[in-house]
Amino acid sequence: MRTRHGRHEISALVARPDPAEHEHMARQITLLGLGRMGRAVAARLTARGHDVTTWTRSGGGTAGTPAAAVASADVVVLCLYDAAACAAVLDEVAGHLPPGAVVVNTATVGPQEAATLAQQVATTGARYLHAPVLGSTSAAASGGLTVLAGGDPGGAAPVLVDLGDVLACGDAAQAAAAKLVANGVLAGAALTVRDGLVRAARLDLPTDLALDVLERTALGALVRAKRDRLATGSADPGERPGADFTAAALGKDVALLAAALAPTASDADIAALMTPAEADPAVLAPLHDYAAGHATGDSSYHRRAFLPTAHVEGLREGRFTSWTLEEYCALFTGSPAPDEAARWRRVDQVSVTGTTGTATMTLHHGPDVFTDSFVLLRVDGAWRIANKTYHRA
Repeated sequence: MRTRHGRHEISALVARPDPAEHEHMARQITLLGLGRMGRAVAARLTARGHDVTTWTRSGGGTAGTPAAAVASADVVVLCLYDAAACAAVLDEVAGHLPPGAVVVNTATVGPQEAATLAQQVATTGARYLHAPVLGSTSAAASGGLTVLAGGDPGGAAPVLVDLGDVLACGDAAQAAAAKLVANGVLAGAALTVRDGLVRAARLDLPTDLALDVLERTALGALVRAKRDRLATGSADPGERPGADFTAAALGKDVALLAAALAPTASDADIAALMTPAEADPAVLAPLHDYAAGHATGDSSYHRRAFLPTAHVEGLREGRFTSWTLEEYCALFTGSPAPDEAARWRRVDQVSVTGTTGTATMTLHHGPDVFTDSFVLLRVDGAWRIANKTYHRA
């Protein structure tokens, strides 16, 4: 096994097979989940000579039930949306997995969720490999994915190398964490490209020229891959360019990352992702609560985030407004906004000196973009928001 800069690549363990020998390494594969990625993976594995049986919860596939689908499988591949879907499907196939089968889970889940799923599979006598992937459906079709393997691939090794390069990532939880780190970078890069295009539009720079320039930056590969999509509506803050999966899926992954980074504020939305890495989690806590209040419509988060004496001040339709905390909390209904799935928020800056600090946050709420500025104080050992001002664009 080779090492490079402290990272392990599976080279001896899952060396890419010689094409002449590949037919002898073909596996009976069951693929559960036929979304965009699931269909691409199934087509790739079939093209590589594996016998692939498919099933999906929404109907379709070559097997009528998940139990029938896995009955003779050497390898069971999960291409599902989240941990809840994985757990539900695994419950359905429990007792039907052949002895020695390897369950390869490509879903993006949290580290603790991956560990729990591994335990769930262990009770069936099968082996669990957490193996989220980096890459799009086109990469899956060409065998160009990067597979983040958490565990020993065992008999699934030929399957993994047919999907792309395999990077050993320790155990299941570490592989899940690695995928969240990668998707966090993707989200940050997409937002950076978006910000560049917004600035270009404000400077009256033609979109094509802006994209030509961005292609020559460190984000060039992302811009080149998404140029067609970036060239149409790219300056719209709601587009969140840069992914071959939906904004909702990336948002789900961002929420997992936020929860893993700040487990006491699992409803913190995107705020934890876009915060400077060196920021003290204790300083971020009221900002996470503030974001959660917007995401859920639950004003109790705001009461926890702000000091009781706080005011929220800004201009509404050109007129100065100043709300007390209670007046501000009264604006929230207790339910998320109808378009919450399309909204996003990020912490832009945090600065602390002793017991006082400042922070700024950008909130994209439908057609409105808010820039919020906070004064923070550490009172009785806990950080709270003393006051907030905002600009609405």
